[in-house]
Amino acid sequence: MNVKPDVLFISHGGGPMPLLGDPGHREMVARLTEIAGLLRKPSAILVISAHWEEAIPTITSGANPSLIYDYFGFPPESYDIKYPCPGEPVLAGQIHEVLEQAGIAARLDERRGFDHGLFVPLKLMYPQADIPCVQLSLVNSLDATTHLAIGRALQALDYENLLVIGSGFSFHNMRAFFAPNTPEIQAGNEAFEDWLEETCTRVGMEESERAERFTHWDRAPCARFCHPREEHLLPLHVCYGLAEKPCDAHISVTVLGKKSGMLYWGAESLADLSTEVAG
Repeated sequence: MNVKPDVLFISHGGGPMPLLGDPGHREMVARLTEIAGLLRKPSAILVISAHWEEAIPTITSGANPSLIYDYFGFPPESYDIKYPCPGEPVLAGQIHEVLEQAGIAARLDERRGFDHGLFVPLKLMYPQADIPCVQLSLVNSLDATTHLAIGRALQALDYENLLVIGSGFSFHNMRAFFAPNTPEIQAGNEAFEDWLEETCTRVGMEESERAERFTHWDRAPCARFCHPREEHLLPLHVCYGLAEKPCDAHISVTVLGKKSGMLYWGAESLADLSTEVAG
């Protein structure tokens, strides 16, 4: 019988800024470091990154992937960041197999490296870079149902002590990040975050209703203001599809002046970091 992995959705911040001492990321950096200290050290990590889209789900399968500095206009040291973690071809093959068995066409990519959706947060969480990693793409249709189905297919994985990370951002309006934080912007940000927290944490909610909320996330209050394009939210859909239950911890953080969330499904206690799960 396969053991369900720990599942964590993170709001990963802006490009390499969390690694550059940016004051707008201090709380996020602190929380990621604290979370890593509370989780059991994984044998391998699967990251679903908001920064990789393909026509079908694609999995890194190289033994030693390079890094992709997929950001622009940052200081020179941003392009010298190192994170020499190994790949995990066996895990990559298992991911490919369970997706195909679920009727989801997928492919392996031996040449693709790790983008900053992986190496920035993991350099904060596991700076030793000694945990094998695999990255899984989004599907460029950006269809919510497709990403829920990908998560459900991953339930069939049988890999001991796996950590699955959805690396995105629960708020991702780039213009709003760099605009004055007016009452209207703050209200829109908080309205969506409140809806998302309720959706993910309410224990008494039927899973069919929770899935319906994820499917039609764009009906949530201020949804399209917070996500003009949904690529940074969809890693959460994969995480929920895999877990299919209320999360065990919701952690609220302020990143670049905006309220953002992190969500955890697993056996470890993050009680000291999380808000109360709703009944």
